Amino acid sequence: MRKHYLDNIRWITVVIVVIYHVFYMYNSEGILGGVGQITGLSVQHYDIFMYLVYPWFMPILYIVAGISSRLYLENHTDKEFAKSRSVKLLVPSTIGLFVFWFIQGYISMSIGGGVAELTAAGVPKLVIYFIMVASGSGVLWFVHLLWIYSLILLLIRKIEKGKLLSLGSKTPIWMIPLFVFPIWGAGQILNMPIVSVYRCAFYFVFFMMGYYVFSNDEVIEKLKRFAVAFIVIGVALCIGFAVYYFIICGGLNYADKPVNRGLLYAACAYFGSLAMLGGWARFGDFSNGFTRWMSKKSFGLYVFHYLGVSSVALIFAKHLNLPAFVCYLLSLVAGFVFGYGLEAIISKIPFFRWAVLGISKKRNLTKSSERMRDK
Repeated sequence: MRKHYLDNIRWITVVIVVIYHVFYMYNSEGILGGVGQITGLSVQHYDIFMYLVYPWFMPILYIVAGISSRLYLENHTDKEFAKSRSVKLLVPSTIGLFVFWFIQGYISMSIGGGVAELTAAGVPKLVIYFIMVASGSGVLWFVHLLWIYSLILLLIRKIEKGKLLSLGSKTPIWMIPLFVFPIWGAGQILNMPIVSVYRCAFYFVFFMMGYYVFSNDEVIEKLKRFAVAFIVIGVALCIGFAVYYFIICGGLNYADKPVNRGLLYAACAYFGSLAMLGGWARFGDFSNGFTRWMSKKSFGLYVFHYLGVSSVALIFAKHLNLPAFVCYLLSLVAGFVFGYGLEAIISKIPFFRWAVLGISKKRNLTKSSERMRDK
């Protein structure tokens, strides 16, 4: 049976990511990457939203990805898994950069004035294009790491031969909270110095825990029994994190060291994820027309939304062409319009649906065959 709560966690989290990026684009805390503050407020109190959600929304996506990998590998070979992940993850994050995502690179560089500076310096256009390609990955960093983790998983599976999976199914409830410590330890290593989102070891632990621990129904049943407790703990930790770093510390950068190396950050990331996983498993394991549609479109919304948010920021907010409130609202709307609209368009265009969305020709032929069979 399909685990509908995983679908619901995925699309709900992606919607939160869209909202987060709107606040991030115009934040007043000095978190680099967006336009920055466009209001005249001495303190943008609503920026606390970023502190409430940032620690856990990517970890829960990696947990869900780990669980989904287990479900896929139950009915497919390692070779099929590697091929599927390469088409879905590697192709869009490599070839896709050259044929489409350089546009994101242009917009991001233009927000920071990089394109104008390079042009004024006489840098050849071809060189500028390659710089845009390198700058265009944006939200695809999640896809980069997930592809690498998937290949490492195949190697580990060959070594441990199912023993770890069996051991994970026996995880007692008292041990589940203790996993916060290896997560905290992993957060201290393999962090890229400039692009802070590439926390290779930190997110890898969440992915592997998704596969080896939380993909087991026995463990999920335990989480469901204690779901309310995990929700309370997760919410309390995230509120404490937000109050401390946003209010007490005056808006300290939550996305880089030393904050994201701390035990409080790791606890928020982990228990926030447990709150989502346990809470949705217990109260949100359902499906209807709306949730199925949202789940089906979640990948497109994730990969395309930031293009909409940043486009509005460049055109309307960078030079304050519109009031701040309107820029916020337009960015939010553009995030969803670009997310759903570009997915609908590009999924219909040969080659681009493969290069940008990882939709293989074989998959489309299979769907056509199924439609013909149903008729």
